[in-house]
Amino acid sequence: MAQGIVGLGNPGPEYRDTRHNMGARALDALAKKLKVRFRRVSGHWVAHAKWRGDVVYLIKPQCFMNAMGSPVARITRKLQLVAGDLIFVYDDLDLPLGRVRVRLKGSAGGHNGMRSLISTLGTDQLRRVKVGIGRPASPGRGREVIVDHVLSAFLPDELPAVEAACLEAGAQAVKLVEAHNARHF
Repeated sequence: MAQGIVGLGNPGPEYRDTRHNMGARALDALAKKLKVRFRRVSGHWVAHAKWRGDVVYLIKPQCFMNAMGSPVARITRKLQLVAGDLIFVYDDLDLPLGRVRVRLKGSAGGHNGMRSLISTLGTDQLRRVKVGIGRPASPGRGREVIVDHVLSAFLPDELPAVEAACLEAGAQAVKLVEAHNARHF
């Protein structure tokens, strides 16, 4: 049974190293660990991996976060995956930098990418690996402070925590793959 791990982020080099691209960054680390390469499939980056005999697609959608739903639905349909086969890896403002949390369902929690996905896929029963990027230092100063924060690059002293979180996020996603497979045997 195939599954897909979807790393959320924004396309383009100007966004590559931003906090909002934590999901795509985690998938890059997982692809390196699994020794697979991304290739273009229907405009998105997809790596085809095997994990303990099962097919796992690593998917980095090439669309903007706020409009993630429809493009992800199209590429996953092409790969013959349904919502229950997917795991989403993405940034979370409400977690401290580097903390990783797994959820099996729930609301978007203010994350526009997840809001778009829940709306398009028609369910909040989506497996997720949330990676903490921390809140900006001055909470409550408005939406523009949040936007600036998520679209900013990590500081050099934050990079060790970011890299460790990417590895942990990949490990948690693989555990979700294994747990899903165990339930279907």
